[in-house]
Amino acid sequence: MSTELTLTTDSRDDGVVLLIAAGEIDMSNVDAFGEALADATRNGAAIVDLRGVEYLDSGGINALFTYAERIRIRTNELLVPVLTVSGLAELVDVER
Repeated sequence: MSTELTLTTDSRDDGVVLLIAAGEIDMSNVDAFGEALADATRNGAAIVDLRGVEYLDSGGINALFTYAERIRIRTNELLVPVLTVSGLAELVDVER
């Protein structure tokens, strides 16, 4: 049984959008995650906070790759190997 994905956005004082994801990102909700990424990066840079994400499948990785030039990622230790092996950590600033 998967953990439901919650997506929250906030705008910082400097205009950067903060997209906070919690739960699991998989094929059942990757479309919603992609839409949230598109909305968050519509006017520029965004920070994607994945510290509350327990699982990230290849669809979620692909969604992040789509916006790699416009995002920074905050993550937890669980996802570091996934971001590294996928090569995403080489393209995006990743903060632990």
